[in-house]
Amino acid sequence: MFFAGARLIPWLLERVAQTRSRELFILAILAITLGTAMGAAELFGVSLALGAFVAGAIISQSHLSHQVGADVFAFREAFSVLFFVSVGMLVNPAFLWQNLGQVALLTTLVVLGKSLIVILLGLLFPRPAKTFLVVAVGLSQIGEFSFILGQGGLSLGLLEAHQYSLILAASLFSITLNPFMFKLLPVLEKWLRSAPGFWRQLDASGAIPEIREEQLANHVVIIGYGRVGKHLVDVLEKLSIPLLVIEADAERTASLNQRKIATLYGDASNSEVLQHARLEQASALVTTVPDETAAAMIVIATRQIAPELPIIVRAASEKGVRHLQSLGADHIIHPELEGGLEIVHHTLLSLGFPLREVYQYTESIRHDHYDFDLTSADEHASLHELLYAVKGVEITWVEIGEASPLVGLSLAEANIRSKTGASVVALVRKNHLTANPKSSTVFEAEDVLGLIGETDQIESVQKWAGQLFDMLN
Repeated sequence: MFFAGARLIPWLLERVAQTRSRELFILAILAITLGTAMGAAELFGVSLALGAFVAGAIISQSHLSHQVGADVFAFREAFSVLFFVSVGMLVNPAFLWQNLGQVALLTTLVVLGKSLIVILLGLLFPRPAKTFLVVAVGLSQIGEFSFILGQGGLSLGLLEAHQYSLILAASLFSITLNPFMFKLLPVLEKWLRSAPGFWRQLDASGAIPEIREEQLANHVVIIGYGRVGKHLVDVLEKLSIPLLVIEADAERTASLNQRKIATLYGDASNSEVLQHARLEQASALVTTVPDETAAAMIVIATRQIAPELPIIVRAASEKGVRHLQSLGADHIIHPELEGGLEIVHHTLLSLGFPLREVYQYTESIRHDHYDFDLTSADEHASLHELLYAVKGVEITWVEIGEASPLVGLSLAEANIRSKTGASVVALVRKNHLTANPKSSTVFEAEDVLGLIGETDQIESVQKWAGQLFDMLN
């Protein structure tokens, strides 16, 4: 499986995913996992659980693993319920009553023993003491792997049926008690703090800064703390903009905690971590992860939680740009095409094109998701004519909207220069250019005015006209 399966199974999943059949994809996942488990048991004599574990480990190496996790979520929940119900059905109430003392002693040993082991491990790892306390309480029960070991012990004659029944009964008690154990966290912390020397050793790395509720209001959620994410965090921090970083790398998370930056540890594309980011109160979400599958899962989950939240996402391919747009992402950044667009931007500036017009052109390309084929030859010709008509003067183009009060007024009646300070030096109507239009010219909807003036003067005309016209859109 780890030599042949690691190459075959991810390849097979990709081929199935390309059919765009969700039903076939789910069936393929079930066939691979269950088939591997059965094959491992029949051909090699290992347990079904080990075979399923190996299949899951192989599937996790595919870049489609996030989608696999999402699609089998319902099966996982159903099997979890069946697992715990089956554990309860294996326990004999009469045996439990007859051996209540032994069961209670074994349960105490499991709860206290596992908690103590985890707390002592905290002395070896540079993590805050509170982290190990939570982990210790969470692991203070008998997990499902213990049943596999118990069955193995029975088959090898290392355990008797009586002993295996004690394990089942103790597991039932420890699993039942586990949720209530979390309420003992303050008591456990207070008890450990009563030994200052031990607590200092356990808490050698310092406490993780807690996320205050006031931090999670009008904040920017940044997913991924790589090179791009780090730069964005640095900028927003200097601008004193509240932010929350979601990162799945433990070392990067520790670095963020040292900087006192609000951080959630986890994989935003494959967990419930987004539920704790308070997206309803956020001002924007930015995902810098390069994996398009992961980005798609994040966009889908975000749209379910906060339908109106602006989403800025990174794409690795042109197909990914269109896919993420269809899922609801507001701004999709393609690094490679963005670099090409910057080359176009600086080339046009070097050729003498006005900065405002070049900016409007590049923005229109971004809004059209990097589609460079939308510009018509007529619009290019009009731009060149206007540039040559007024040499050395930067012209701003404004389109007259249908609801604009300028519609129906002549240039003299509108008196644009007197009211705004901007001057009309050209007019384009149905791709026909008129330089220095006459005062009797009557404005029509979709006329394009060529204006010169200060920024605030141009903005006044833009509001008046109804909308900004992008000459190269």
